Amino acid sequence: MNMTHYMELLATNQPWNLIIFMAVPVILAETVAVSELFILFGRNLSGGLRRLNKIAGIIAGFYFVGIFIYLFKTAVIPLTAAGEWRGIVDVLAVGFYLSGVIPLFGISLLEIGLLGRGKTEEEKLKVHAVFVAIFLVVAHVAMILGMLNPDIFAHGGSGMAM
Repeated sequence: MNMTHYMELLATNQPWNLIIFMAVPVILAETVAVSELFILFGRNLSGGLRRLNKIAGIIAGFYFVGIFIYLFKTAVIPLTAAGEWRGIVDVLAVGFYLSGVIPLFGISLLEIGLLGRGKTEEEKLKVHAVFVAIFLVVAHVAMILGMLNPDIFAHGGSGMAM
């Protein structure tokens, strides 16, 4: 069985790649997501939970920008130049994973005040929640596609054994 480059990245150099590329960004994003729920329900826009949310949001975005740049230079460009992608599932898994940079970096820019200027705190929180939702969707799509055997959709075959 073949695996996507996304899954291969996580499986190689255990446990470090799993920690660097999966655990850290997901823990930061989940911290933001869970604290966001409590902030939204409690409407406490200035307490300790909001500070944790803000710090985790800033770190997550800038951390993922680093991951994006690193993987784009060391994986995406070389794989594309050499024609070594393992089919559409492989490209989509990596693409969805890397697209997480948009909402996570959006959260960071919102938190440091470069995005959402002129908006009220409640309006910023709504944008923040949308970014969190987008990240959760793209991250889960990447995980699902990443776990597929890329041979299933390669070369026009059904990939299903009977």
